[in-house]
Amino acid sequence: MLKAGIVGLPNVGKSTLFNAVTRTRKAQAANYPFCTIEPNTGIVTVPDDRLEVLSKLSKSSKLIPAVFEFVDIAGLVKGASQGEGLGNQFLTHIREVDAIIQVVRCFEDSNIHHVSGNIDPVRDIEVINTELVLADLGAVQKRIDKNQKGARGGDKQAKAELDLCERLEPHLNQGKPANLLQVSPEEAKVLKVLFLLTAKPTLFACNVAEGDLATGESNPFVQKVRAYVKEHHNTEAVVISAQIESDLIDLSEVEQKEYLAGLGVKESGVGLLIRSAYHLLGLRTYLTTGEKETRAWTIHKGDTAPQAAGVIHSDFERGFIAAECTAYDDLVALGSFAKAREAGKLRIEGKDYVVQDGDVLEFRFNV
Repeated sequence: MLKAGIVGLPNVGKSTLFNAVTRTRKAQAANYPFCTIEPNTGIVTVPDDRLEVLSKLSKSSKLIPAVFEFVDIAGLVKGASQGEGLGNQFLTHIREVDAIIQVVRCFEDSNIHHVSGNIDPVRDIEVINTELVLADLGAVQKRIDKNQKGARGGDKQAKAELDLCERLEPHLNQGKPANLLQVSPEEAKVLKVLFLLTAKPTLFACNVAEGDLATGESNPFVQKVRAYVKEHHNTEAVVISAQIESDLIDLSEVEQKEYLAGLGVKESGVGLLIRSAYHLLGLRTYLTTGEKETRAWTIHKGDTAPQAAGVIHSDFERGFIAAECTAYDDLVALGSFAKAREAGKLRIEGKDYVVQDGDVLEFRFNV
């Protein structure tokens, strides 16, 4: 199962956010640095309104959403790449995840200590980015030293790594993350085996105060973060209120909606964060529905119909014949599979079909 790691400076709301998205209280959230030492892990449910709609259409007995894993990693500090604040240990934890969600504090609160003494989210991003880049730079320089002899001796893999690392070194020295380096498809494969921290896809979560969520888009801290990450990281930032979502954990669904309505919002932003992280990991969803269950199945972007069938059972992939496919929007608009078939919206797809997010599938197979 792919993992998204929650990182950031101490006391920016990482553990509170982790508890919120996993609907648990596994992670200790306290007002002092390094209250998290060992990473906490939890399974996250991907919000998907399509499931309930399809279940009503099929009169399903139960709903099963897509899930993936979140990891709460202890706060990084300046000097982490040199071992400050148990930095080497924490950097190792980051290396083990597939994508990074960097939580940035975008609220003032004199009761919650900030390691730098004041609120400046762009500075905080630069502190984290610098430590990740420095750690990668050290790893790249070691790779250069390691591969020079092999490259001279004609080792093609060593030559490929050396060539890429020699391009990466000046890039990283400019403070740029590895995932912004323009690489060929062949170089992308080499980059993957280097396991660089800044090569991981990254999403930024702007954590705002409870009273600021309704006006989060006009929050000056959020605006600065959005502009900065677009220019320097070519990625996006979402607005969340970890404290609000934490307060919702013990409430019923009806009570949650009433609570959020009182704040003038429909959700705290965590649902959007989860969906964004899911897509950041390159994950997509196809759907199956029937009287027994309506279910979201997780695949990777670009997976073909047989690969999608294999997610259900390896026999489905091995004996794949065809897939009956209907787009979710078409099926819901027409109201039934029978009507979708009559309208020509139910297609028979073969082995080369690339499954799209939201496809409603039924597989034909023979083993």
